Amino acid sequence: MTIDWIHFTPGSALAGGALIGLATALYLLGSARIAGISGIVGTLLNAVFRGQSLASHAVQGLFVVGLLLSPWLWRVFADWPPMESGASTGTLVVAGLLVGVGTRMGHGCTSGHGVCGLSRLSPRSLANVLAFMGAGFATVFVMRHLIA
Repeated sequence: MTIDWIHFTPGSALAGGALIGLATALYLLGSARIAGISGIVGTLLNAVFRGQSLASHAVQGLFVVGLLLSPWLWRVFADWPPMESGASTGTLVVAGLLVGVGTRMGHGCTSGHGVCGLSRLSPRSLANVLAFMGAGFATVFVMRHLIA
């Protein structure tokens, strides 16, 4: 995956960051919970597999629906950016599974620790962010400079 730096617009990046901050703040105020996506999805999946009513999880459900609908809302205002990946489908599946394992081990995901945890000055979130960012940097270095 590459970033098209020529067409990078700081305004849209700033607006996106502000919208993420607003969404997580509203979620915190509305549900008194952190907007960690892995936790929200895990809560919903647990309710489904246990046969519980999803009515008691309406806020989490609406949050996930908003995440799924947001690309289509973007489409109203602009074309989708081109997406390309040099990885095979198998590699992407394995990477996704490893991310899932990492979120379980770290008791949260990048949204929970990186966005919400750091804004609350959580030491645990800082340690997790340093760990997953460091692992990401090391992986890219190894894959691009030592293996390739």
